[in-house]
Amino acid sequence: MARTSRNGSGQHRNTTLRDRHRRAIERGHPNCGSEHHDCSLSHPPCGICGEPIDYTLPYLDPWEFVVDHVIPLRHGGKDELPNKQAAHRKCNRDKSDKIAHQAGVTYVTERCWWE
Repeated sequence: MARTSRNGSGQHRNTTLRDRHRRAIERGHPNCGSEHHDCSLSHPPCGICGEPIDYTLPYLDPWEFVVDHVIPLRHGGKDELPNKQAAHRKCNRDKSDKIAHQAGVTYVTERCWWE
């Protein structure tokens, strides 16, 4: 059975994956998942900001390589390679569990902000 905890809004959330990741870090294997290897093979740029990623940076550096879920698991995304992309740690943290804006969509408002 998956472990759960309550978040700030009182909802239960699955903590099994988080706990497994924390144990891997404690054992010195922070990037132990095969998805890290699969997503970094061709050294793609950050899928969030588009800038190059330095794949040699140490663990916990804000600009290091991490795997990002394009559609977050919380929003029904699958934990499979087609839903994963390379990202900077900082970009991934800033994105959090939000869904990125659709590419090519222009948002227009009628308001003039500078007057």
